[in-house]
Amino acid sequence: MRPHPEAAAAAGHAAGMDRRAAMILALLALCSLALSGRGAQASPINPAETAVTLPDAITWKPWNGAPPGSAEIATLSGSLDAPGPYLVLMRWHPGFMSAPHSYATDRLSIVLSGTWWVNSGTDFDPAQTMPVPLGGFVHRFARTPHYDGVRSGAAGPAVIALFGIAPVLFEAIEPGAPVWRRA
Repeated sequence: MRPHPEAAAAAGHAAGMDRRAAMILALLALCSLALSGRGAQASPINPAETAVTLPDAITWKPWNGAPPGSAEIATLSGSLDAPGPYLVLMRWHPGFMSAPHSYATDRLSIVLSGTWWVNSGTDFDPAQTMPVPLGGFVHRFARTPHYDGVRSGAAGPAVIALFGIAPVLFEAIEPGAPVWRRA
């Protein structure tokens, strides 16, 4: 036997009222929470779980015997000499480049500011370097000779983020010669 159409309509109307009342109560609860000023609070950062270094706290040091004002390095994580991953920043000033060299492991590089000039091979010729602008990526393959820096006449220095697995084992192509050159 089917229910009378008016009875079915009344039951549906009552169910609709219950849903509507539940929605209104939920909305009122959210509004009261928002008006109370006691919304969800984030916990403070835990330095044992998340290390943050702000730009003004980064320590730059002269690079590997290079002349003042030519290149600086800042170690953010790890070490170039101890086994494991490392992340360093390299800042090259206009007119200076590395002499041709290689590493024992691959190195991944991203240009963070300025333009970085790169080339591969053992013949140092700044005129043959390729510009890598802000945001550019360079993958240096292990044990392949290359050189890089910032050409003379550039508007300013380039800062490059360098990541890899240490120990790097930097090897100059011309042992005994300076590891930097004028560009």
